[in-house]
Amino acid sequence: MDARKEGLPRNPHLAAQPHLGRCLSPFFLTCVTYFLLWIPEDQPSWVGALVKCLPVLCLAGFLRACSGRDYSSLLQVALLLSACGDVFLIWPEAFLYGVAAFTKAQLLYVWAFGLRPLQLGLLLPVALASLPFYCLLLLHLPPDMVLPLTAYTLALATMLWRGLARGGSACWGALLFTISDTVLAFNTFIRPLPHARLVVMATYYAAQFLISLSAFQSPRLKTN
Repeated sequence: MDARKEGLPRNPHLAAQPHLGRCLSPFFLTCVTYFLLWIPEDQPSWVGALVKCLPVLCLAGFLRACSGRDYSSLLQVALLLSACGDVFLIWPEAFLYGVAAFTKAQLLYVWAFGLRPLQLGLLLPVALASLPFYCLLLLHLPPDMVLPLTAYTLALATMLWRGLARGGSACWGALLFTISDTVLAFNTFIRPLPHARLVVMATYYAAQFLISLSAFQSPRLKTN
């Protein structure tokens, strides 16, 4: 099957660089370390913050070492902002700083994904998925959280739209990022969920990994 004819993403850079697996090994190792050491609820600490953000920092280093395009540079900055957000979210009093860092990261992902193909038809399912949950969340938010989380929700929904439009691993990464943040928000503000931290971090790391891989793929070549 010819990917150019089917409009599927191609991976010429990925196929041309067999050493990428070795470059990704620090990411997988630090993910395993996090889940082995920090799934139980621990007291906030700088050691815990470092263990939590190391996988994302490894992805930023992976992109810097293996991809030199402008698209990759935007992803690297978004990953660094995400790592800052990971650190801030360790401490409850720094929650809004974490929201601000992740909002900037989502906007950078939107910038990287671009506006072509526009795929306006994707806005309807994104809105149908986002609005009901946001309205439910709004009923449980403290007043000082409403504006920051509204801004973040808009940025996240836009990132989901553009990720779906881009296709490839960016599409799946955007979906997993949205699932991760939805579970986090529900667990934090609405009702505690069993194994929430495991679900949130597993989908989050997978999302960042898939978005990073999109640096080695061509965007969707035609609209459906």
